[in-house]
Parts: sequence; structure tokens; C-alpha cells
Amino acid sequence: MSALPDPIWPVVVLAIIQAGDAVMCIKPVPFIAQCFKDVRFPRRHWWIMPPLKFAAAAGLILGIWLPYLGAVTCAALVLYFVVAITMHIAARDFGRNLFLNATVMLLICVAVGVFSFVA
Repeated sequence: MSALPDPIWPVVVLAIIQAGDAVMCIKPVPFIAQCFKDVRFPRRHWWIMPPLKFAAAAGLILGIWLPYLGAVTCAALVLYFVVAITMHIAARDFGRNLFLNATVMLLICVAVGVFSFVA
């Protein structure tokens, strides 16, 4: 495993996706709010999502210069999406949110981790 990402562009793209997702979670746009409701994520905890996603974006960007931070952040995102998929399955939410959102994002995070940090 390399200490710094190579190539860098997938890490930057993932950081942009996370930052955009964080913005959409500040006052959750309707499809995100519905997703939270569908998996029974308590409304009192919705506030944690924007800082969590902004932190992921920051960790990825800072990981371009700080050894292993990007890799650890990418691994944390993989874990995040594994938990999200588990929540969808537990809630029997087998629609768009599970397959298009959570599963595709898991695959993107795994691909970025392998492509930029392992290969």
C-alpha cells in the first residue's frame, strides 16, 4: 500500500461526492429525508450526517498530503456504506436507496481504495 494516493483524481472525485452529499443533508432534500425515514434512522440524529460527510470529504482531501489519512478515510467510508446497506436490509428497504445509492457508493469507495491506495 502506498502512503499517498496514486492516482489522486479518484480520491478528489469521491471527496466532491461526499461534500455534495453533506450539503444535501444540511436540510435533507426530500429523497434523503425519505431514505432516513425508510431505514428508521431517528430524526434526532439527522444532524450528525452533514458534519460526518464533510469530515469524510476533508479526510480524503487532506489524505492527498498526509500519509494514510486518505486510506483510513476511504476505509471508514466503506464501513459506513456497509452499515447503510445493513440498515436497508434490516428495514426491508430493497428499492432504489439500497441498490442505487448505498450499493453503488460502496462499490465506488472500494474502487477508490483499491485503485488509489492498494494497486
